[in-house]
Amino acid sequence: MNVKRTFGTILTVLGIIGLIYTGIAIIQHSGNVTTLTVVGIIAVIFFFTGISLVRVTKDEA
Repeated sequence: MNVKRTFGTILTVLGIIGLIYTGIAIIQHSGNVTTLTVVGIIAVIFFFTGISLVRVTKDEA
């Protein structure tokens, strides 16, 4: 298994978890605005970086 592809999958999952956490915290009004903004931005960066790594990395056997 390719290390880049695995790392991309991990980043994507972490990004999804961060986005879900941010969304739930916004809906429940249970977080500080600054904290939610930072977590949301980092989650978006993780998500798109992970998707990019998975998409660009070639499958080599």
